[in-house]
Order: sequence, then structure tokens, then C-alpha cells
Amino acid sequence: MSQDDQPVLSDRGRTEAAARQRRQAEALRANLARRKAQGRARAEGEAGSEGGGEPCPPSDPGVQD
Repeated sequence: MSQDDQPVLSDRGRTEAAARQRRQAEALRANLARRKAQGRARAEGEAGSEGGGEPCPPSDPGVQD
């Protein structure tokens, strides 16, 4: 190991590490976008209705309570 505690990588190793870092960065951006969209949808849903869901369908006349 070098003084910086970083392994010495070959050209191929540096290329693979850079590709891995790009994939991880892309995955993190996609995850953040999904989480933001989910948060916005939840906030919009809370502001729009107090009930929190759809009403139950009417029960069948043959079903006893």
C-alpha cells in the first residue's frame, strides 16, 4: 500500500474503478430522484385528503355483519 493507504492500480484497475464510481453515482442520483418524487407524492396526498385512502365498497346483501 502507498502512503495514502490507497492500492496501486493498473490502467485496467483505474478504468474499472472509475466505471464503478460512475455507476454508483448514477444509482445514487436515481435513488434520490425516486425518494424526492415519493416525498412529493406523499405530501400532495396528505394535503389533498384527510381520509388517507379510498372508501370501502358497499357490502354484498348476502354478507352478514
